[in-house]
Amino acid sequence: MTSTPHTAPAGLHFLLRPLRSPQRWALAGAAAVAAGAHIPVIAPHLEEAPYMGALFILLTAACVALAAAALVRDSAAVYALAGLTCGLAVIGYVATRLVPFPMLADDVGNWLEPLGVVSVLSEAVAVTAAITALMRRPRGARRGRGEPSPSRRP
Repeated sequence: MTSTPHTAPAGLHFLLRPLRSPQRWALAGAAAVAAGAHIPVIAPHLEEAPYMGALFILLTAACVALAAAALVRDSAAVYALAGLTCGLAVIGYVATRLVPFPMLADDVGNWLEPLGVVSVLSEAVAVTAAITALMRRPRGARRGRGEPSPSRRP
């Protein structure tokens, strides 16, 4: 199958098509909060554990980009990337609280570090919004599967 420069393959079209989900607002806000929560800890981590400082820079930039993308074009790809990015950030937080990472051993057991709590909660909201948006059935998806349309229900 060939595609012209003006049409995308069917699978790609699905990934890039705006979903116009109400969850875009929650995702954008949560991603922006997550980005903001990481900014104050970048410099100290660049000194203490440079690899983590670099990861915080990357995560902050990704969250800002995902927040903007959710508002501009909330496609399935945006929701999937946001869920993956923020989900991995939560896993990273949990891992640093359970296992001593190089140059970050003092984080083990420090579950209630205020900016950490803010970032984990906002990232959890972003993951929830992403999953909710991706699981939501598009309008008209019920039709054609043997279910009556809303106007024909008894």
